[in-house]
Amino acid sequence: MTTQDLGSATLPRYSVWSVIRDAVRGVPHDYTSGSIGRSIVLLAIPMVLEMAMESIFAVVDVFWVSRLGPDAIATVGLTESMLTLVYTAAMGLSIGVAAVVARRIGEKRIDEAAEVAVQGIALGLVVAAVVAILGIALAPRLLAVMGASPNVIAIGSGYTRTMLGGSATVLLLFLINAILRGAGDAAIAMRVLWLANIINILLGPCFIFGLGPFPQLGVTGAAVATTIGRGTGVLYQMYRLTRGDARIAIRRFHLKLKPDIMANLVRLSGSGTFQVLVGTASYIGLVRIVSTFGSAALAGYTIAIRLVIFCLLPSWGLSNAAATMVGQSLGAGKPERGERAVWIASGYNMVLLGSVGLLFIIFANPIVGLFTHDPQAAPTAALALRTMSCGFLFYALGMVLTQSFNGAGDTWTPTWINLVCFWLLQIPLAYFLSVVAGYGPFGAFLAITIGYSTLALVSAVLFRRGRWKLRQV
Repeated sequence: MTTQDLGSATLPRYSVWSVIRDAVRGVPHDYTSGSIGRSIVLLAIPMVLEMAMESIFAVVDVFWVSRLGPDAIATVGLTESMLTLVYTAAMGLSIGVAAVVARRIGEKRIDEAAEVAVQGIALGLVVAAVVAILGIALAPRLLAVMGASPNVIAIGSGYTRTMLGGSATVLLLFLINAILRGAGDAAIAMRVLWLANIINILLGPCFIFGLGPFPQLGVTGAAVATTIGRGTGVLYQMYRLTRGDARIAIRRFHLKLKPDIMANLVRLSGSGTFQVLVGTASYIGLVRIVSTFGSAALAGYTIAIRLVIFCLLPSWGLSNAAATMVGQSLGAGKPERGERAVWIASGYNMVLLGSVGLLFIIFANPIVGLFTHDPQAAPTAALALRTMSCGFLFYALGMVLTQSFNGAGDTWTPTWINLVCFWLLQIPLAYFLSVVAGYGPFGAFLAITIGYSTLALVSAVLFRRGRWKLRQV
C-alpha cells in the first residue's frame, strides 16, 4: 500500500475544478484505492450539495409559514418533533442498509448489494404503512399530547395528518438515497434531493397562499407541497435503480424477499433505529420543555433550529462521505485507509461548520429578522441561534465520528454514546437550567450545546480505540 493510498489529503494530480466537475457529474471512481483526499471530495461534494438543498428547503419552508403567525410556526415545530420518529425509522434503516451495501460494494459483490437494497426498501414500506395509519387517525390527539394550544390544534391538524400520512415518501427518500450513497453514487442521490426540494420550494407558497389556480390551504399547503415533492423524488429514485446505469442495478431476479438478509438488516437497523431514537426523542423532550414557555418561545426555537439545520445538513454530507469510505475500505480489507479518511473528513467539517457558526454568532439578530419580527419570538430565536452556534466545532467532529461508526456497521457504540449524552446529560440539564434554575428557554439551548459537545469528545476517544475495525456485517 502506498503512502498516497494511505492518506494524502491533497489532490496533487487534479485541478480543483476537474475534481468538482467529476464529483457533480458522478464520474465512476474506485473509493478503495488512490488518493484519500480526492475520494472524500468526490463523495462529499454531491453529498454536501444534496444536504444543502435539503437545508435550503427547511429554511424556505419556515420562511413562508412564518407569514401565517406564531401559531402556524408552532404547528410546524410540534409536527416536526413528531416526525422525528419517522425520521428515526428512516435513518435507522438507512444506517443498516447503507453499511451493508458499502461493505458489499467494497467486496465487489454487486448483485448481493442489489439484494440488500431490495430487502431494505421492503422493510421501509412496512414501517411507512404503520406510521401513515396512526398519523391520519390520531393527528389532533398527537398535537394535544405535545402541548399544543387549542388554536394550534385547530389550524395544524391538517398539516400533521398530511405529513404523517405521507410518511412513505420520507422513509423511501431517506432510505434509497442512503443506498445510493453507500454504493458510491452520491451524484444520483444529490439529483434526487434537488428535484424533490425544488418542487417543494415552488409549490409551497402556491398551496399556502392560493396563488393562481392553487387552493389556499394555509399551513396545510406546506405539507401538501412537501409530500408531492418528496413523492416525485422517490419515483426518480426507482427509475434510476431500475434503469441499470447506477452502481446498484435492481433486476427482476432481485425482487424476492430473503429472510436471512432481512434478519441481518433488522439486527443492524434495529440498533441503528434505537440510536437515532435516543437522539431524536431527546429533541421531543426539549420541544416539550420549551413549549411550557408559550407559543412565542416555541416559535423562536423552531426558527433557530431550522437555521441550525440549514448548516448542519451540508455537514452531514461530509459525514456520510466518511461513512462510505469506512464501509468500502473495510470491505476491501483496508481499515487504515478508512481511519485516515475519517480524520481528514473531520478536519474539513470543522473548518466548514466552524466558519458558519461564527457568522451565526455575529449576525444572529439580522438573520432571525428575515423570518420574524414578533417582539417575543425574535429575541428567543436569536438567543437560541447564538447559544447553539457556540458548539459548532464540536458538532462537526461528533457528526463525522458517529457516522463513521455506523459506516463500519458498529451501530451500538454511537447508540450508547447518544443515550448517555442526551438522556442522562442533556434532558435533565435542560430541565434543571430552564425550570429549576429559572433560566427559561436559554437553559434548554445551553443544554443542547453542552450535550453535543460532550458527545464529540466521547466519540473521539472511542474511535481511536479502533474496535470498529473488527466489525463484521
